Amino acid sequence: MIFRSVGEGRPYPEHGRENPSDWSDVPPRQVRLDELVTTKRILHLDGLLAEDSTFYGDLFAHVVEFRGVLYLEDGLHRAMRAALQQRPVLHARVLTIDDEQVGTP
Repeated sequence: MIFRSVGEGRPYPEHGRENPSDWSDVPPRQVRLDELVTTKRILHLDGLLAEDSTFYGDLFAHVVEFRGVLYLEDGLHRAMRAALQQRPVLHARVLTIDDEQVGTP
């Protein structure tokens, strides 16, 4: 199994970071692929095979940690490349959202 789970959609609240530049203050770190839950079920092959897929975006995948679960928000093609190269980890910016931040019990 490559990922912890394959999901559809974002089960966490909006965090307001929509552009790659919004993520620049989140330091990258390594995350294990088998700890990630995807937020997309479909991977477009052109994104996986494109040589310049990170040219206009962030070099790192974007992951949201919510209630102890790591959700792969952006960078599914990077994660699949890592898996195809038999690398168990991915460098990602991990944003942690706490229940206190969203006002839920």
